Amino acid sequence: MLHVENLSVAYRTSRGLVHAVDDVSFRIRPGRTLALVGESGSGKSTTALAILDLLPKRQSVISADGIVFDGLDLAGADAKRLDAIRGPRIGMVFQDALTSLNPSLTIGSQITETLRRHGIARGADARTRMLELLAEVQLPDPARVAGSYAHQLSGGMRQRALIALGLCCDPQLLIADEPTTALDVTIQAEILRLLKRLRDDREMSMLLITHDLGVASEIADDVAVMYAGEIVELGPTARVLGEPAHPYTRALLGALPSMDAESPRRARLTTIPGSPPDLVAPPPGDRFAARIDPDSAAPPGTPSPDLVEVAPRHFARVVRSSHHVPAL
Repeated sequence: MLHVENLSVAYRTSRGLVHAVDDVSFRIRPGRTLALVGESGSGKSTTALAILDLLPKRQSVISADGIVFDGLDLAGADAKRLDAIRGPRIGMVFQDALTSLNPSLTIGSQITETLRRHGIARGADARTRMLELLAEVQLPDPARVAGSYAHQLSGGMRQRALIALGLCCDPQLLIADEPTTALDVTIQAEILRLLKRLRDDREMSMLLITHDLGVASEIADDVAVMYAGEIVELGPTARVLGEPAHPYTRALLGALPSMDAESPRRARLTTIPGSPPDLVAPPPGDRFAARIDPDSAAPPGTPSPDLVEVAPRHFARVVRSSHHVPAL
């Protein structure tokens, strides 16, 4: 469904180019969900926006060997071709529903405008379809919600409305950027159940962006763990989270609280020492190594380790050098 090959993105700043995404590659198969996981600043949202060419032209530099969606290469595609893809074939649920929804337009008018813009429906048909979408995402009293503004809805209702907006053109692939951020755990669970049901009912694929491994484990078939602009581990969710091969993945799992009374994580969480690297000048070699062992810094010019298949369909940037990067 989607094949991203060697995608790199840099931002122009007064200090130089910030290498936000560096040679990222992954595939999403039809009907499956891939979760991009990592801390803030790891490059997850930039990757998603670059796929749809939504980054500012003056501030960003994008290169890729290919961004192939359903046989069509989006890398370098013109505006007309991209307009035929964005919305009708690839839907987007942007981060933070309150700021993503237009505060000066009602929820219903934003959905009907999208339906008209892409030639899906007009007039009374557009309103009927809009109300059907609001009902499909399980919003109570769709007519009242349609006449409401974003600030008049709760966080969970806004998120459902944003999902309806992303789905209104019946896309084959949905990109959901942090769809459960700032929601309480009960509403998070409801949104995840909704996304899973919509994915299965519509037989669509999904790219889920999240910093929460718990969210990824609930909905994703495959997981790609990002750190400092690179994918450091990639594979089936059960395998990556059950037998993590990269120290960063193990560190993220160690920072999760546990409800298991026997788990040491119940008493004290493990923290990740240090800070993410400066991406104006990314460190050589394994970008995570020096964060947990300052003495393991690679000499200048050392390339980042390649993704190695450590098990069937399970890849990790395994360090192949004389120093040892300890597990956390």
